[in-house]
Amino acid sequence: MKKIKYYYNTHTLRYEKLITPLRVKLLRIFGFISAALVTSAIIIYLYNNFFPRATDKESELKYEIIKDNYNVLAIKTKMLQQQMADLEKRDNEVYRSIFEANPLSDSARTKLIENKKEIEKVNLLNEDELEFEIAKTLNNIAARVIYQFESYTAIGKMINNQENKLACIPAIQPVSNKQLNRIASGFGMRIHPIYGIAKMHPGLDFTAPQGTPIYATGDGIVTYSGPGAGTGNFVLINHGYGYESKYLHMVRIKARAGQRVKRGEVIGWVGSTGATTGPHCHYEVHINGTPVDPVYFFFNDLTAEQYDRVLKIAATGSAKSFD
Repeated sequence: MKKIKYYYNTHTLRYEKLITPLRVKLLRIFGFISAALVTSAIIIYLYNNFFPRATDKESELKYEIIKDNYNVLAIKTKMLQQQMADLEKRDNEVYRSIFEANPLSDSARTKLIENKKEIEKVNLLNEDELEFEIAKTLNNIAARVIYQFESYTAIGKMINNQENKLACIPAIQPVSNKQLNRIASGFGMRIHPIYGIAKMHPGLDFTAPQGTPIYATGDGIVTYSGPGAGTGNFVLINHGYGYESKYLHMVRIKARAGQRVKRGEVIGWVGSTGATTGPHCHYEVHINGTPVDPVYFFFNDLTAEQYDRVLKIAATGSAKSFD
């Protein structure tokens, strides 16, 4: 049974029935619902922040493990990057410099990942971004490893090529000179014995009896074999790599143009043909067409003491000239 409420009306001085308007009822209902919603929101907020669910705890723990693993990987990748940088530096500054090869430019290599504070970066990344960063770093290192491997393959070819180069570079004396007493005229300016004028002497003169064997000082191909004006019978050998050697005043020539010769192979015999005052072998070494002092190319058949002695003989023997 519905309860009826009364109130005392001071104007009429009697009790009257209490009637609540519809507008007031609606406002009361709205106020109640609003208070309930606000209270519910506060309860949910407090629950989510101070009473986390088991699944949330599990996810948070998993994320922390991922961050820890990422930090470990970041340290290892930094070590790998440093090792790669050391290899690349050694490649450019040691290996390639030995073989006179141009160093690889940084632009040719894979660009390095920017140096960042990994811990700060991790705190801003979600799980997918962490995986992406790890993959990106490892791909960078993999690309650098592949490029470095290709570089070492190229260096291996240089090593094989260097063996051929060392066999071709003039490295012995053109005549047997174990006693080191055959060098008569050194490299440089001096008075020509026949013309009587100051003239550049672009080689070394080795005195020897006529018929003494003359040897090729390095592997190569004979590009000329025959007589020349003032030079007498001579042989010119192209050793490749910019090197040439020249042997003048032969009494007789053995090597022929187009022939491939080896270091130590007899190419002719000492004579006095051409403009000369006596039997000897005038020997020259050219690098890219420019005569250089041959005394620096006897390192294969002399000890350090003998080489030092030859340098002194060549420096003081320029006054004794035969051509």
